[in-house]
Amino acid sequence: MRKFWINISLIFIALLVYFLQENFFSWFTIAGVMPNLFVIFALFIGLFSGRNKGIIYGLTLGLILDIAVGNKLGIYAVTLACVGLVAGIFAKNFSKDSRLTIMVMVAGLTAAFEIVTYILNYLILDTNIEIFIFLRILIVEIVYNVVLTIIIYPLFKKFGYFIEHEYKGDQILTRYF
Repeated sequence: MRKFWINISLIFIALLVYFLQENFFSWFTIAGVMPNLFVIFALFIGLFSGRNKGIIYGLTLGLILDIAVGNKLGIYAVTLACVGLVAGIFAKNFSKDSRLTIMVMVAGLTAAFEIVTYILNYLILDTNIEIFIFLRILIVEIVYNVVLTIIIYPLFKKFGYFIEHEYKGDQILTRYF
């Protein structure tokens, strides 16, 4: 029963992230660039829920984004599923307690997400390559995501450990001994 309520709360958080991304942060841009909360959310799910749930939530959220704001179906779905996959792999190899580690993960996955999305948009939609504009947007978005992660990660961490305990239970200790 707890897993059901955890999934309901994660769906609610995903809707809140969508609302914040599309409405709230459109007013608070830095140099015309918004943060990408979807990458942070997919990273959070992958880190604390595991690789499979990270892929499922990333794919689902990506499909919703593709339908709502995307040009082609599948670009955001593939890239957010990859973020969930990589976050699930990071969960086994890196500490979730270190803010520096989380900031590096957010910066790296934001960069990877945007680069892969840009390349897929170029290949599928035949858009123009504007490297300098893309690099400026990428750097501002990485900094914006890292700053937001510093602010909201304590809340995510507390809820994340609760999720991890419910999904994985006592299996967590067997990994270390």
